[in-house]
Amino acid sequence: MTVTTLRPNMDHWQERVDLAAAFRWTARLNMHEGVSNHFSMAINDDGTRFLMNRNQVHFSRIRASDLLELDANDPDTLKGPDAPDETAWGLHGGLHRLCPHARCAMHVHSIHATVLASLADSRLPPIDQNCATFFNRYVIDDGYGGLAFGDEGERCAALLTDPKCKVMIMGNHGIMIIGDTVADTFNRMYFFERAAETYIRALQTGQPLRVLPDDIAEKTARELEEYPEQAERHLTELKAILDFEGSDYAS
Repeated sequence: MTVTTLRPNMDHWQERVDLAAAFRWTARLNMHEGVSNHFSMAINDDGTRFLMNRNQVHFSRIRASDLLELDANDPDTLKGPDAPDETAWGLHGGLHRLCPHARCAMHVHSIHATVLASLADSRLPPIDQNCATFFNRYVIDDGYGGLAFGDEGERCAALLTDPKCKVMIMGNHGIMIIGDTVADTFNRMYFFERAAETYIRALQTGQPLRVLPDDIAEKTARELEEYPEQAERHLTELKAILDFEGSDYAS
């Protein structure tokens, strides 16, 4: 017997599917935070309408059809039974209002990136190729002011107005990654966590670090930015694995 899966009659279906796959794989990598943390994807030209995960749903269960469609300029978003998490709304709503170039945004408290964000010096030196990816391409927020309700969310978003900087190391908190697509953003989030792990483990040896010269680090970062289709192929492969396993993420 052939089983046919019907696609729900919903707009922005490909973006929904890609975002759901990113949630599922983030959970598999243990980069989730229980039923907290949140991803969003802009769906209109100025970025103020966006998809985001529902309140308090584990990443490992999120499906494409579950995602909320929100308006960053709608003051009534937090009213009603289907309201998003208030801190998610504060952080992502502020980001999509202030940074139209932030088409996709992923916020996690992944272990090694959060360790980095907890150090007095949260800089990520270019000690390997992954670390060099982010050379001069991140900002550090050293003004943590509590949960990302309203004003705090907008304060954080204001730190990402430079389109070159697509990573915010959120001091005492975690990370916010932005990008052009789900694939672009997920790939950046994945490699930032890998880079942070390399750096933290290198520090644990107590040995001197082999830091790349600035010109080589910048050259490497540019070359990786221009590397063809790497992010898209990464997400395509992850979706292929989920499909092979019979996951319901794309439902």
